[in-house]
Amino acid sequence: MSESEPHLLVVDDDARLRGLLQRYLSDNGFRVTTAGDAGEARASLASFAFDLVVLDVMMPGENGLDLTRALRRDSEVPVLLLTAMAEPEDRINGLEQGADDFLAKPFEPRELVLRIRNILQRRPASAAEGREIRFGGFRFDLARGELSRGGDLVRLTAAEAGLLASLAQRAGQPVSREELAELMQLSGNVRTVDVQMTRLRRKIERDPRFPRYLQTVRGTGYALRPD
Repeated sequence: MSESEPHLLVVDDDARLRGLLQRYLSDNGFRVTTAGDAGEARASLASFAFDLVVLDVMMPGENGLDLTRALRRDSEVPVLLLTAMAEPEDRINGLEQGADDFLAKPFEPRELVLRIRNILQRRPASAAEGREIRFGGFRFDLARGELSRGGDLVRLTAAEAGLLASLAQRAGQPVSREELAELMQLSGNVRTVDVQMTRLRRKIERDPRFPRYLQTVRGTGYALRPD
């Protein structure tokens, strides 16, 4: 497999499923490293730079939610959670811990590949090259999907960067939650948009409860209000 192919870390305590996913994902153009628990995952993360982590929620010891939360303290590597939990609130909890997407078990391997590719492709459109948006001391480079303040990069997950890019491309205009879900390739999941907005506001707004730049447009959705 070429070194240019995306490198995935698959973490699941089910050895059979790990093997199946490793073969399937390798056949679909990915480099794959596997881990059976959070400890093995941490060792791999310390040794390699991964493009995305596929992480099972229900693992013994340190579970997937705990590991996701720990990862978000010093890394923005995209995380796709695999979960057997059916309740929407359980999945929302995963997103609140910093995951970029989730997939319920059992799942079709083809859907896993599509979701992985969607996460990896969450970058501003090429038409945005050379453009940047400034607000509140922040500068957002639409081509790179990078947010900085005073020359220092602000770490964004792929989902957060995708949301900010979608709003920045129509700065000053309201964008519906449904349209944002479509632009972010979230299969129409507007609740996920709300979760990502909450996380993004924590990184940008002085007081996330009273946002100055990432505003809620009642009855419509959200808008980025530049200076």
